[in-house]
Amino acid sequence: MNTPLPKPTPAELELLQYLWPLGSATAKQVHEAMLADKPELGYGAVLRLLQIMHGKGLLIRDESQRSHVYAPAQAKDAMQGNLLQDLLQRAFSGSAKALVLAALRNGISKQERAEIEALLKEEKK
Repeated sequence: MNTPLPKPTPAELELLQYLWPLGSATAKQVHEAMLADKPELGYGAVLRLLQIMHGKGLLIRDESQRSHVYAPAQAKDAMQGNLLQDLLQRAFSGSAKALVLAALRNGISKQERAEIEALLKEEKK
């Protein structure tokens, strides 16, 4: 039986947002990617978080080289799907309609609304 991966903390999810586009990377590469947005972030903090995430099963680690290379254990789409399903069950009693309506009512831009409407029109065809 497959054990579900643990849900990432906000800090872990933020790190994954930098790691997913890289595919796999050393701690130094992840740190450098994050520095543009978080110049105060120390290398040690990134390394420690990568190690914790590996221990939790959120990351895989290649130890064949001197600098360990980390990669997400789950693709971005799969992780987002799992988090969405959890949110759907916990906050919206399993109702996708309630989730979508809440999203549409709270903070959607005109551009996002237009994109959603275009997508819905395509679905009708």
